[in-house]
Amino acid sequence: MKDSFGRDIYYLRMSVTDNCNLRCVYCMPDGGERQSGEDALTIEEIAEIVRASAVCGITKVRLTGGEPLVRSNIIEICRRVAETSGICELCLTTNGILLPRFVSDLNAAGVTRLNISLDSLDPETYKKITRTGTLDGALKGIYAALDMGFDAIKINAVLMGGVNDNEIFELLELTRKHNANVRFIEMMPIGETADWAGTRFVSVSRVLDIAPELKDVGADGVAKLYKLPDGLGTVGLISPISSHFCPTCNRIRVASDGKLKPCLHSSDEIDLRGLSGKALEDAISAAIFGKPLKHKLDAGETSGSARNMNQIGG
Repeated sequence: MKDSFGRDIYYLRMSVTDNCNLRCVYCMPDGGERQSGEDALTIEEIAEIVRASAVCGITKVRLTGGEPLVRSNIIEICRRVAETSGICELCLTTNGILLPRFVSDLNAAGVTRLNISLDSLDPETYKKITRTGTLDGALKGIYAALDMGFDAIKINAVLMGGVNDNEIFELLELTRKHNANVRFIEMMPIGETADWAGTRFVSVSRVLDIAPELKDVGADGVAKLYKLPDGLGTVGLISPISSHFCPTCNRIRVASDGKLKPCLHSSDEIDLRGLSGKALEDAISAAIFGKPLKHKLDAGETSGSARNMNQIGG
């Protein structure tokens, strides 16, 4: 389905929980905002929202959190989504810690692609960023996914000045050894990072300064793709701030409490809970058509969203 600006909206990011086994500094408060179990959408509600979204032209679904693997029935959720008529691609975003336990079941349930967060290759820095995680745990998850043979594994690193921007070369070197896409993402002023000092912002252009040998090989969704001359994988640069991609945005988001967000950085939300059948399809269709043209972060403003990233779905 096209929105009012002619963009083809076919991608749904569906959060299944705002709980997480990590407490990343850019994503959620130190104490962690946790939902009670009854506030999160049930598996039946998730399945119905995905079904109705498919009727409205959604063909790709990404399950997010929080950390989706902390949800007890995540494998059944994956299976139900993958079996939905019209859904051609099912992806999942994770911090990787729990992947060794779930990777085989995820593959069998129909998940075809994985995004794995990895903001540092230094154990102390990784601990500082995640507050509760270990680098060894994350790497074991990445290797488990690679061994399982998932298509186009993406390793996401949020660039933070004075935190991990000294590791850019080491992170992109992963693509020399592995058939994976390491994606560098600009930090956005949303939730926990809304009042961070400007020195924390690092443009993804820094990656090209550090590795001028990177060759432009096209694009994949919102990421501009590059490759080392002898690399197995690719390097992705995602620039929501320095060169935003709103004119080609193809997605909507549904938070784990059932609120649909046509734009990540808008306070506008549509409550889908309690709707079903044609009423739900109409609500999703109206939200897609009414999707705003762009956010305002390029004007130096902070995000208009009233939620932290773990409450939206990263």
